[in-house]
Amino acid sequence: MFRLVKRCLRAYCETNLVWRIVGGLVVGVALALAVPGWTAIGLLGDIFVGALKAIAPVLVALLVTSSLTTSRPGTDRRFGAVVFLYLLSTFLSAVVAVAGSAIFPQTLVLKEASEMAAPCGLAEVFKNLLSKITANPVTAMADANYLGILFWAVLGGIALRYSASAQLKNALYGLSDAASRIVRWIVACAPFGVLGLVFSAVSQNGPEIFHVYGSLLALLVGCMVFVALVMNPLIVFFATRRNPYPLVLTCLRRSGVTAFFTRSSAANIPVNMQLCAELGLDPDIYSLSIPLGATVNMSGAAVTITVMTLAAANTLGVQPDLASALLLSVLAAFAACGASGVAGGSLLLIPMA
Repeated sequence: MFRLVKRCLRAYCETNLVWRIVGGLVVGVALALAVPGWTAIGLLGDIFVGALKAIAPVLVALLVTSSLTTSRPGTDRRFGAVVFLYLLSTFLSAVVAVAGSAIFPQTLVLKEASEMAAPCGLAEVFKNLLSKITANPVTAMADANYLGILFWAVLGGIALRYSASAQLKNALYGLSDAASRIVRWIVACAPFGVLGLVFSAVSQNGPEIFHVYGSLLALLVGCMVFVALVMNPLIVFFATRRNPYPLVLTCLRRSGVTAFFTRSSAANIPVNMQLCAELGLDPDIYSLSIPLGATVNMSGAAVTITVMTLAAANTLGVQPDLASALLLSVLAAFAACGASGVAGGSLLLIPMA
């Protein structure tokens, strides 16, 4: 019996993660249609998302602090270009979503009004943003506030660079490596999490969910595919003057699919770190740029915020003009920073948009 379990576990681990996730998706839909009353199956999704929410803030804090503590002086000069490209990609993703929503306008089924109050203007938006950045570090960890986590991790890493002993630096590196390993274990269970999430969605809303939200889902995925296969390659080409697609396709195959199904960029950090190491990149750069990108390079969140906001506007008969749509793109780019570190976090920002 033990040998059989061990053999099944080995076969599971050796199967490509993408195919495992697709299998979980199919099984989740089938179970939701066959036995919708088995609500306990949905716990798999809740446990999976809960585990990602719990470990991701710890991972980001440890990685950024450890990387800054052990990095060589002078490497931070290159981060101006990195941050610019991150924000440019996020903003252009929102613009793509505006264009897609204009070509294929969507509507939503609004059952009840939200109790969340939207900010009254940009001043309140930026005030909320600054309050999130300077929040208490313990509260930021508990609330998965990635802007606050990044702020205090950067300050702590810079301070420790000048005062930490070799033993403390090794301890920080060991803790960050252990957190990365835990995330890899959780991501390996993604098929079961996807199964539970899909089961809950289909069993609670019925098969008509595919009809009601099919076109909206197609627009969301279509915009993300356009960003991944057209917009990002153009940015890479202008930055490197080389054929971008070998690198882009490698990143999509190794990292993009996992991030899409886990719905958490922070949980995908270990996958990206391993890929950077295999590509022979500078560890002093990617050990900082990857955790930073998991917080501020939020193309998927910008697409989600923009598409869902414009769909809600169409549902209520509000027709925003071009200037308002472009302002929404800017707002979505800023709002998306820090949103997708937590699974499904971008949806929390739709009332603000």
